Amino acid sequence: MDIQEITQKVEKQSIVLRQIMVEMEKVVVGQRNLVERMLIGLLCDGHLLLEGLPGLAKTTAVKTLAAAIRTSFQRIQFTPDLLPADILGTQIYRPDSASFEIKKGPIFHNIILADEINRAPAKVQSALLEAMQERQVTIGEETFLLDRPFLVLATQNPIEQEGTYPLPEAQIDRFMLKIKVDYPSVEEEKEIMERVNKGVAENVSGVVEVSQIESASETMRSIHMEEKIVDYIVNISRATRNPEDFGLELGPMISYGASPRASIWLALASRAHAFLSGRGYVTPQDIKSVAPDVLRHRLILSYEAEAEGKSADDLINILLERIEVP
Repeated sequence: MDIQEITQKVEKQSIVLRQIMVEMEKVVVGQRNLVERMLIGLLCDGHLLLEGLPGLAKTTAVKTLAAAIRTSFQRIQFTPDLLPADILGTQIYRPDSASFEIKKGPIFHNIILADEINRAPAKVQSALLEAMQERQVTIGEETFLLDRPFLVLATQNPIEQEGTYPLPEAQIDRFMLKIKVDYPSVEEEKEIMERVNKGVAENVSGVVEVSQIESASETMRSIHMEEKIVDYIVNISRATRNPEDFGLELGPMISYGASPRASIWLALASRAHAFLSGRGYVTPQDIKSVAPDVLRHRLILSYEAEAEGKSADDLINILLERIEVP
């Protein structure tokens, strides 16, 4: 298939994603970046971690996304006393038949909202993250495959909040993107107040079938990516591991760079970004646009970076500025 044919296909199928966007905008004011990144996760079948302070519409956005797709949705509120069985399910003994019966947990839905994931202890986090990775759950001696699509959208408040258990770095790598949710602009905040004051409750319709998303996802994966674009992606990931090879003096700032998983997700997310733009090929701008979301949770910074007040985003911006663009 040549680029023109792919572009035509993309233009036709990206309408499906635009329908979801229109439905979401009925409820979510602004937050364009958040909505776009959620659609990228949906297209790539990748789990997302949303980080922001309370009250920034993280939960609302996830619920609205689920409502716009004809699929099953479950919200799990994470608390310090939660047990793995509360998420995965358990075996119940039936005395009348002297046998065990499986009671499936809330994880057996298509879209899972893991609300405040960093409030639950490590045992519960790892149970969820294992299900995310393997896309299956074992209860007793039985293993159950999870339905497709299976998408976990986890929210967390920034770590400074009390009573939280930070996600271990190795486990946080399972998330495709880490999205930072920021405060609304002045106009957006006024619009939010206006809507709440009027008591506007928009009904979100299930406008899209799961099969349409699967078909869009297939087209997205066929988007053309030139060899030099692939090299550019690999160079970005490698520069986080060996900055000196690229003439960057960031070595003392980064304890551990991004794994090859970062390159895989960066390529996929770039294709999805091109798809949302209605294009059949990937440009360096697509990569630059999604790179911070793919990389920010995969860089482990040194004490030196923290002492200098440098964040992962600061270092990623330096990388993107300095690495040669094809």
